[in-house]
Amino acid sequence: MSTEDIAGVKELLSTPKKIVIIPHRNPDGDAMGSNLGLYHFLRHKGHEVTVISPNEFPDFLAWLPASDTVKVFERDNEAATAILNAAEVVFTLDFNALSRTGDAMEAVLKTLTAPFVMIDHHQKPDGYAKYMFSDTSYGSTCEMVYHFITALNEKQYLDVTVATCLYTGIVTDSGSFRFHTTTGTTHRIVAEFIDLGVDNSAIHSLLYDNHTMSRIQILARGLQNMRVLPQYKTSYTSLSQEELNSFGHNKGDTEGIVNYGLSMKGIDFTAFFTENKDEGIVKISFRSKGSFDVNAYARQYFNGGGHINAAGGRSTESLEATIQKFIATLANLKFD
Repeated sequence: MSTEDIAGVKELLSTPKKIVIIPHRNPDGDAMGSNLGLYHFLRHKGHEVTVISPNEFPDFLAWLPASDTVKVFERDNEAATAILNAAEVVFTLDFNALSRTGDAMEAVLKTLTAPFVMIDHHQKPDGYAKYMFSDTSYGSTCEMVYHFITALNEKQYLDVTVATCLYTGIVTDSGSFRFHTTTGTTHRIVAEFIDLGVDNSAIHSLLYDNHTMSRIQILARGLQNMRVLPQYKTSYTSLSQEELNSFGHNKGDTEGIVNYGLSMKGIDFTAFFTENKDEGIVKISFRSKGSFDVNAYARQYFNGGGHINAAGGRSTESLEATIQKFIATLANLKFD
C-alpha cells in the first residue's frame, strides 16, 4: 500500500464512521476470515461496522467470532441496501471487481458515494476503489490485513479475536502452509498469532475435522467421477445437480475436492465442475503445478480468473458441453 494511501486511510479512520465490509460471492475461509478480522479491528477502534456477504457462507465457518452478525444481501436485500446507502466507508476484501458480488449487489455498490478501500491479492484489479492495497505476491488477504494494521501503526488493536479470524484465512488459502506463496514472513505472523493465544490446533479441527456425512459422501462421489488424461498431464472431476441433491448438499460441501485431482503423480493441471441449475451455470475450479497459469487459462476460456496456480471460472453451457469444451482446449496447452 502506498504511503499516500496509508495516510489517506488513516485520516479516514481517525474519527468514528459507519463502515461496511464486503467479501466476494460464495465466500471462503480467506474471505470470511479477513472480513471478520477487519470487523473486530475496526470495532476496537470505535467504528460502527457491518459485514455484508453477497450470499450465504459455508457452515464450517460459522464458528468464527461474530459470524452471527453477518448480514446476507440475498437473504435480506432491503435491510442490506439501507446499510450500504448509510455507509461512510466501504471495504472490499479478497476480490477486486464489483461483479464478484453478483449482479444485484453490484448494481447497489455502483450507486454509492462513500469511498471504497480494496484489500486483495488477485490479478488485474478494477479501478473502483479510492484506496488500494492490491498485491498478488501475498498468499492470502488475511495476511494482507495483518500488514494493513501494521502499516497503520495500530497493532495494539490486534488481539486474539482478530488473530483467530486472520489465522483462519491464512491456513485455508495457503493449503495449510504448503503453497509456494507461504513465506518466512507468513510463518512469523502465524507465530505471533499463536503467542497472542490463537488455538491453531482447535482451528484446524473446526475447519477440517468437522464434516457432515453428506460432505463425505459428496467427496466420495467426486472421487468416483474423476477422470485422468495422462497425455495432457490433466485430471478432472464433476458433480451434477442431481448428484449433489441426492446427498443433501449444503454450501461448502464441495470445498477442497479440486485439490485431490492435483495430488496424483504426473498431473500438473486439474479441474472440478459443479452444476448449479438454480443459477443456470457450471462453476469450475482450476488448480495447477509449476508455471502453468490457470488464471490466464480461466480468463481465456471460462470467464474467470484468480491466481497463477488456483483460479475459478463459469460456463452457461450444460455440464457435459462444458467438460467437452475443457477437453478440447487441452491440445493447445503447454506444461513444464
